[in-house]
Amino acid sequence: MNDATPAASLDATHEIRMQVMWNRLISVVEEQALTLLRTAFSTSVREAGDLSAGVFDPQGRMLAQAVTGTPGHVNTMAEAVLHFIAEIGRENMYPGDTYVTNDPWKGTGHLHDISMVSPSFLGDELIGFFACTAHVVDVGGRGFGADGKSVYEEGIQIPIMKFAERGRVNADLVRILRTNVREPNQVVGDFFSLAACNDVGHRRLVEMMNEIGLSSLDDLGAFIFSRTRAATLERIRALPRGSWTNDLVTDGYDSPVRLAATVETRGETVNVDFSGTDGQSRWGINVPIIYTKAYACYAMKCVIAPDIPNNWASLEPFTVSSPVNILNAQWPAPVSLRHVFGHMVPDLVLGALAQALPGKILAEGSGALWNIHVSARPVEGRAGHQAEILMFNSGGMGARPELDGLSATAFPSGVMTMPIEATEQTGPIVVWRKELRPDSAGDGQYRGGLGQIIEIAAAEGHQFDFSAMFDRIRHPPRGRNGGRDGQPGSARLDDGTEMRPKGWQHVPAGRRLVLHLPGGGGYGDPALRSAEARADDLSKGYVTETGK
Repeated sequence: MNDATPAASLDATHEIRMQVMWNRLISVVEEQALTLLRTAFSTSVREAGDLSAGVFDPQGRMLAQAVTGTPGHVNTMAEAVLHFIAEIGRENMYPGDTYVTNDPWKGTGHLHDISMVSPSFLGDELIGFFACTAHVVDVGGRGFGADGKSVYEEGIQIPIMKFAERGRVNADLVRILRTNVREPNQVVGDFFSLAACNDVGHRRLVEMMNEIGLSSLDDLGAFIFSRTRAATLERIRALPRGSWTNDLVTDGYDSPVRLAATVETRGETVNVDFSGTDGQSRWGINVPIIYTKAYACYAMKCVIAPDIPNNWASLEPFTVSSPVNILNAQWPAPVSLRHVFGHMVPDLVLGALAQALPGKILAEGSGALWNIHVSARPVEGRAGHQAEILMFNSGGMGARPELDGLSATAFPSGVMTMPIEATEQTGPIVVWRKELRPDSAGDGQYRGGLGQIIEIAAAEGHQFDFSAMFDRIRHPPRGRNGGRDGQPGSARLDDGTEMRPKGWQHVPAGRRLVLHLPGGGGYGDPALRSAEARADDLSKGYVTETGK
């Protein structure tokens, strides 16, 4: 008894020490991400948080991620670091190095996302890696849109290579970038912001290790992985055994696209298979499997292990398989708009899980961000300037089993709203209207989230082309358990001219682009919604007398 007490005390002390260091590690990657937010040139990073940041062990396994960031970036980054290690080679890594790529199949799914990885050395010893990702405003080519027929048309391709070696930046790469993009100052500025982000993480990690007296992250990594894996497997064992299939029809580019998924519990793993999904498209709406997997794993973790930290050990039990199709596109397929169907994957997977876990899964929401890339320029003969402007906009989330859906909320991407003021100062456009869309939510015992109404025009003396990246126009979000569907979206000019949901199109000077974003599906029988909730909806303008 007396012999056991000191041992138990030592175990408890060790546990507490490890937990404190784990928390310190998370604070390191949070500061890493905040550095990128504070120094980024692109509004999509600075205002919306379209990024990821994380720290990895020497084998390339993710130890911790920053809370700031999107699942598509974080979970692809978790796999991408392994590609960097394989391509660069341990023997070619030095203190002060930074590596870069925008390879869609080894990075985050399309060319607009820049991934950077930096080795972290303590003296001469490699102790880990820092990685980060961000969306840049332009990568050349056709611009951010679905019109390309191959990845070659979509912009400059950067293979995994050194952005800096021993602290010296690759000036040739910077010159090549400047020559190939429309916004060279923004793009090159974001490259340096990404590199600085990793450098801050490295410096804070070394300070932490020197303070605590650590020579490596091996023991801390073993602690993190063992605790996380055990907790994740416990949740998986509690699931029912079996397989469940769901499908979902989306607008596609010029014809509807069917997505299909089968979720199967397999001992200590859960697999999602995308057999039955429509084939690879000739347009830029394809998704590399690395991005499909990122959002499939996110959907499963949201339901099965939402409170367990996201790292290598918690992601490993979730697996993905697929034949070649639009969710497993092969190089050199065009993939610029991979986020549209990638953002639909969680609703697809959750629909299958709803059969396994009835009464616990939210209704479908708008899913894909309603991104719009604006290329503004002066009308011929008028003074002015050109600019590339990117806006992120969100429709409504689906209603939850016990709560109404969130309005104008970016699920599953998690990016923040981009303020109108921040968007307008980047170029000659005016956002005349941005408000919640009444009557857009699906009715139910719990109401879906509302979409938005947005009106955009060029500033006086200007016109613009825009890349539409919209879905749920012909196929609205579906309600669940008796809840009604949300309202579909629409894209028109203010004179009523209907615009296509995807592709580059023109808005003449003096005209406004009017977007109605879709609302989320409702949950449960509408007859069960309380009179108090309906009165509240009416008083707040969420529904109208004619539309309720």
